[in-house]
Parts: sequence; structure tokens; C-alpha cells
Amino acid sequence: MFAVIYRWQVLPGCEAQFETGWRRGTERIAAEFGGWGSRLHKQADGVYIAYAQWPDEDTWKKAMESRMHHSDDEARRQYREAIVPGTFETIAQGDVVADLLELRRP
Repeated sequence: MFAVIYRWQVLPGCEAQFETGWRRGTERIAAEFGGWGSRLHKQADGVYIAYAQWPDEDTWKKAMESRMHHSDDEARRQYREAIVPGTFETIAQGDVVADLLELRRP
């Protein structure tokens, strides 16, 4: 398993738009590129962090080569318009060596 951590600064007042676009886009990325899903986290300063899982690095690299251009144009528009330009970054990536997360719902 391969994991990647992404970071974005979202424009003030655009949080719901970003979250909707991110959710829909992540669903399409899983369906179209083989991603295993992601968790989105919001910091108090408006920065969002997402932790995404992939079956392997090659699958992720192929998705990145296409810029993860999935089929949901509206989701992509929502997501992109809500981000402070130039703030998206991949901050970490690597093979999972231990996985102690448990899926729990409140």
C-alpha cells in the first residue's frame, strides 16, 4: 500500500465548495484511477490536509501523470475555484510499513 499527503489553502468562505468538490473528485479518482480513497482534515487556519491511499506507487504515478483529470468537470471546477492559487502541494509520500487505523464511525 502507498500513501500520499496533500495540502491546500482554501479561500475564506469557500470551505463547503472545496469540500464538495474534493469529495466528488475523490470518488471519481477512486473509480477511474484506482485510488483507495482519502481522508480530508481541516486545520483552524483554513489549511486542508488529505491523506490518500493507493494500491502502489505506480498506480499513483499514472494518476498524477494525467493530473488526475477525472470525468466530473463540475467537481473539478468547485475544487479549483476554492483554492488559493499556487497552494496545492504533495507534502509526503511513501509505502505504508504499518497500518493501525481502524474504520470507526461516530
